[in-house]
Amino acid sequence: MKHLCLTFSLLLLLPYAIGCQGQQKEPAPPNVIIINADDLGYGDLSCYGATLVSTPNIDALAKRGRKFTDAHSAHAVCSPSRYGLLTGTYPLRKNLWGPIPRTQSLTIDKNQPTLGKLFQQAGYDTACVGKWHLGFGEGKTDWNKPLKPGPNDCGFDYYFGLPLVNSGPPYVYVENDGVVGYDPKDPFVSGKKSATQEFPAKGGYNFGGAEKAHLLYRDKQVGTTFANKSAQWIAGRPRDKPYFLYLATTNIHHPFTPAERFEGTSKAGIYGDFIHELDWMVGEVVKAVEARGELDNTLIIFTSDNGGMLNFGGQQAWEKGHRLNGELLGFKFGIWEGGHRVPMIASWPGRIPAGSESNALISQIDLLSTFASIVQSDVDTGPDSINQLPELLGKAKKPVREELIVLSNSPRHMSIRTKRWLYIPAQGEGGFQGEKWGAHLISGVAAMKTTGQVNSDVVNGKIRGDAPKHQLYDLINDPRQTTNVVDQYPDISKQLLDRVGYFRTQVGKGKPLGWIQLK
Repeated sequence: MKHLCLTFSLLLLLPYAIGCQGQQKEPAPPNVIIINADDLGYGDLSCYGATLVSTPNIDALAKRGRKFTDAHSAHAVCSPSRYGLLTGTYPLRKNLWGPIPRTQSLTIDKNQPTLGKLFQQAGYDTACVGKWHLGFGEGKTDWNKPLKPGPNDCGFDYYFGLPLVNSGPPYVYVENDGVVGYDPKDPFVSGKKSATQEFPAKGGYNFGGAEKAHLLYRDKQVGTTFANKSAQWIAGRPRDKPYFLYLATTNIHHPFTPAERFEGTSKAGIYGDFIHELDWMVGEVVKAVEARGELDNTLIIFTSDNGGMLNFGGQQAWEKGHRLNGELLGFKFGIWEGGHRVPMIASWPGRIPAGSESNALISQIDLLSTFASIVQSDVDTGPDSINQLPELLGKAKKPVREELIVLSNSPRHMSIRTKRWLYIPAQGEGGFQGEKWGAHLISGVAAMKTTGQVNSDVVNGKIRGDAPKHQLYDLINDPRQTTNVVDQYPDISKQLLDRVGYFRTQVGKGKPLGWIQLK
């Protein structure tokens, strides 16, 4: 009887045992890497149509994943764009409109959700390598003291990179909250020229002293340094923890300083050579992931902080036949599509359909909500970020995003995109108003004298005297923005103006931040 009862009990447990055996093991959370290039235009990659440069490593991401053809940075210039990407928030809510100065305090509120914090809370190791340009400290930044708060307070366990841009002082690296190589006996002194700086700035922007720290910075080694730091950090991650890496390159922001082995390798001049170095950097990061056997469980996003810039290097590339932003109108700083429509590629083998393409409207501010969905976080991602995971995976039945506010360094040019329309409540593109061909701050309007681009409001590099006060473009039928149709669609223009009016009420209080065009 005893054996009979035992046998009966085992029979009762058998279906449960079989069920447990058949249960699928919960998949490990993916590693996540964002590579955010600097000033890389929509037309700067061979997988987006460029013929005078070759980007095989970036193209490989597109072959393994999904290429987006209507993706947008949060802004048409660096600091506010990076703010939007990391916080999932329109930078207008911070009243942040342009590049911030070297003494700017941290622009991200320490209590604000960020990509770094999202992944930290989900149990990830987190790192930021590269250009920060979002400020340090409280009040006026003192470079002779610990740079706190900073990236470490925004959710990154580790930070190594440049504090601002590679074209402005101080020319130093920062690791976590301190300047690498800093010697308190040789402090930074604003206005003092440093003999070790490779690009001593003009007009009172010299930032001398701290010679040892300056000596560690060499412009032609920056790309190699960031690639190596990223690969080393990946290699050092424990096997039982996922990781998140945000690599913000200085390629291809001017000055164009590729390592010597990349010089002369493209058909687009040194501008193209710098793109080749960027592609190599991407390859080094991917190799580091492959070396750990983790490529199939790593989501890699490649994108850019804004559109291509028609400065001296961009001018040379243009004259050789390279089109920085493809067929899009406009350049960095401006509200026309070339200022903020950027390349975006997502690779996640086995999850994202290989070799696929999406023309859905998507913004970098959507990454916060999308990643929150991936790690199953219930963090409040705010009103601006939208979960684009269905679109990322190629499973969306309809567009996830129906409208997008687009921004430039001109607050009065705050504009709105739908899938079909771009509405601009002002004339021109709102970029800086330089007129010299190849100059740092040349406007898209002035550039048209030389580029041959066409817009119905512009004649000989000037806004026509009788041009409409507002602009509306039908991007489905006129992707090059050749014709302003604002007078033909008054009802649509009014609806979109009303939406812009609502977002004007959402602009953050206090003094506007960043370099702003007010004309």
